Amino acid sequence: MKLGILAGYSGRKFSISIDAIKHAENLGYESIWTAEAYGSDAVTPAAWILAQTDRIKVGTAIMQMPARSPAMAAMTAMSLAELSGGRFIAGLGASGPQVVEGWHGVPYGKPVSRLREYVQIMKQIFAREAPLSFEGAMYNLPYTGSGATGLGKPLKSILHCEEDIPIYAATITNNGVTASAEVADGFFPVWMDPDKYSVFADPIEKGFALANANISEETEEKNLSQFDIAPFVTLVMGDDIEQCRIPVRGMMALYIGGMGARDKNFYNDYCKRLGFEDAAVEIQDHYLAGRKDQAMAAVPAELIDACALVGPAEHIREQLQRWKTAGAQGHVSNMLLGSQDPAALQLVAEEML
Repeated sequence: MKLGILAGYSGRKFSISIDAIKHAENLGYESIWTAEAYGSDAVTPAAWILAQTDRIKVGTAIMQMPARSPAMAAMTAMSLAELSGGRFIAGLGASGPQVVEGWHGVPYGKPVSRLREYVQIMKQIFAREAPLSFEGAMYNLPYTGSGATGLGKPLKSILHCEEDIPIYAATITNNGVTASAEVADGFFPVWMDPDKYSVFADPIEKGFALANANISEETEEKNLSQFDIAPFVTLVMGDDIEQCRIPVRGMMALYIGGMGARDKNFYNDYCKRLGFEDAAVEIQDHYLAGRKDQAMAAVPAELIDACALVGPAEHIREQLQRWKTAGAQGHVSNMLLGSQDPAALQLVAEEML
């Protein structure tokens, strides 16, 4: 099992504790992940951390795809990979229509099509096998659409990137998971019950089948051993388990209840697929009616305990046994922990590494 830490994005102010990151590095944590919403970006802190560390990998969870072209994302990834000796991981996501259209001022479009094409373009740029040319539903290179000068031509990256750059995708929908398994090297479920890999099994296998449909005889078929399942796992250690559940309640109430319209909320659908259909409806009803406290109260403790690590140290050790089993089965290969607590991070490292 690999372990990583979620650094997140800034609040009103922005600070990064390099000492805490180096402590995690010494504990054996493989990676730390930056993020962006509509404040701090994900790339600048990634560069800052890479410049001040020696071994730990730094990924973006996530870079918003609509905010930058695939070529710009590839240029950024190659630059950071080369400068860091191959320690950069490109994590991508569609973000949401509120941010994409409200902040970046571009159409949200088709997130699954964007993901598939975006990753394919980035990998073509990394490979440098030919000048870049691509025809898709979302991207056409060279561009020949409205406003084009007609002067665009296929180009090949000046930079020869000799480092391996994994690409991960943030998604939980069936179609998104299939696209990730087809073209990416891993994916981030926003949370995951390690006992319910079955929720993702069929979409992942469908993606592998698509990836393997046109491979050459010399290429190894894609399977779980080459695909990193890296869920976000909130970690809150403390004597009072109910108090430790509160941050997870707030996050899950927001996502299940308020991230999207009543009939188009991917997280609400995901909660139902995890077996909490009635709770998903109740949480959303409360949240959309402005009853946020009731929405939080409606988040089942069973859902929190299934997907997060909360409570006293001994209880967390017990919870980790499920994750160990999932790791042995190949169903979870990388836990990305949402915590800055040195004692909690050390406990997980001692149990899992």
